[in-house]
Amino acid sequence: MTAPGDFDLTMDELREVARYAVRHAEDVLPVYERAVPDDLRPRAAIDAAWTFARGAARTNLQRVASLDAHRAARSAPTESVRLAARAAGDAAAAAYLHPIAKATQVGHILRAAANAARVAELEAGGDETVGMAALDRYRQLATPVLVDVLRRYPPVSGGSSRVARLMCALDHDLRHHEAAS
Repeated sequence: MTAPGDFDLTMDELREVARYAVRHAEDVLPVYERAVPDDLRPRAAIDAAWTFARGAARTNLQRVASLDAHRAARSAPTESVRLAARAAGDAAAAAYLHPIAKATQVGHILRAAANAARVAELEAGGDETVGMAALDRYRQLATPVLVDVLRRYPPVSGGSSRVARLMCALDHDLRHHEAAS
């Protein structure tokens, strides 16, 4: 099964993207849960992402959970807590990567990882070398399928936020290095 667009994108490829995104979001979810233990929306987004990544149909569950996690991010008490919730929302949204050749779609593939790298930096007192080390680990976790999907899209350009710059760096690294198997 493929989704219509500028190119083909199979459900198996979408699941690979979702798996990649949710792994990084799951790593930083404890940052959110420690700060806001009674808000289960980011956890629900992680669960929705895993539900799809493990083979269930893509449903409204992923859309709703993604939006709810992003709403949770708006009231987060700190930047790292906000980005952890956004990473969860981005992971659930990965199921809805569109096969349209626009650089904006790359966020569905890499923004959860960029958010997680920024959370790592912030949790280390703002040390940007920690974020770059996280990106190196994330590059190594990218499968050939993920890199193949990424290369169908135009590269992202830099941005004004640290998360945007981290996503741009990861995008560049994945396009120019061989992926792990």
